[in-house]
Amino acid sequence: MPATIDPTPPPLALYVHWPFCVSKCPYCDFNSHVRDVVDQDAWRKALLADLRHEADALPGRRLGSIFFGGGTPSLMPPETVAAVIDAATAYWPPEPDIEITLEANPSSVEAARFADIARAGVNRVSLGLQALDDDALRFLGRAHDVTEGLDALATAQAAFARVSFDLIYARPGQRIDAWEAELARAIAFGTEHLSLYQLTIEPGTRFATEAAAGRIVIPDGDSAADLFEATRAMTAAAGLPAYEISNHARLGAESRHNLVYWRYRDYAGVGPGAHGRRGGLATARHKKPENWIGAVARNGHGAQIEEPLVPADRATEALLMGLRLREGVDLARIARLGETSVDGLIDASAAERLVTLGLVARDGDWMGVTEAGMLLLDAILPLVVRTA
Repeated sequence: MPATIDPTPPPLALYVHWPFCVSKCPYCDFNSHVRDVVDQDAWRKALLADLRHEADALPGRRLGSIFFGGGTPSLMPPETVAAVIDAATAYWPPEPDIEITLEANPSSVEAARFADIARAGVNRVSLGLQALDDDALRFLGRAHDVTEGLDALATAQAAFARVSFDLIYARPGQRIDAWEAELARAIAFGTEHLSLYQLTIEPGTRFATEAAAGRIVIPDGDSAADLFEATRAMTAAAGLPAYEISNHARLGAESRHNLVYWRYRDYAGVGPGAHGRRGGLATARHKKPENWIGAVARNGHGAQIEEPLVPADRATEALLMGLRLREGVDLARIARLGETSVDGLIDASAAERLVTLGLVARDGDWMGVTEAGMLLLDAILPLVVRTA
């Protein structure tokens, strides 16, 4: 079934997955793998072939963003980064202000590549600092210490026009005053964007095993709520308000690429395990690196799934993603995606109760979760979003 293409679609986003890491972090459930040897030429050719398949399936589009994620894409040779960017912008004319982001680890080896990565065309870097405390970094299984991380941050700020970094909070035993001091230090570095995630125990990770054995205990609900509220207050006061539940930015510095996901627009995904949405089609690549590269060799692409989403599922996805955003959602647009009415999308009585409680706001066909409601987002979504 061919994809349905909007006659005047917004710019496309491209996600490129590099699955390799130096080591596996104990909290990570992403599609990341440790390999002793990577055939860089073979991987470059396979990524370009997978990209060609998506370009053939999405003709006539403009390109608004590219995001190299992982894994650890700062381990990619800069010439591979350049080759992917050159091919993508040849297939799809780029927007004049195209955003090209690469996730990076703050090791000195990878930071040494930042200038070459910038010359390849990357104009935004997302740095995985994760903590500004050496004990916390050891607990999180990170290979860098604070000094090395901050040196990498300084190198990134010199090399790239736009810099973001990640921190993980709500760590075992973390006090609110300690987190506030750590966050104040992070804000003082002056980056335009921060991604601040509460530590969660994901199934299948080493931390899940440790938690099941009682060796890890993360803050309880009340403590985590206090940390969340302090985070929102401090970033807002510093001019970096939350525009998504875990992402904070100066006005105009939001991640344009990630906004494509949250606003439920089209994006292409290439590389192992990458997902995409193409005008009503869901795509997914083979997850294991060896399976993906084998599929590319056989078929010219690494796709494992290319199937239509029923309208109701598209609407549900759009609501669940869009309500994470401070800007909220246009219910009429999502109802058109779902081939239904606004009343078919949401439980109006539940929404009305939540409006009364100050957790949800609604104005005609617009609906959003309030600042107070964001703390309870996981409980709010199943109450208001009708599922097929």
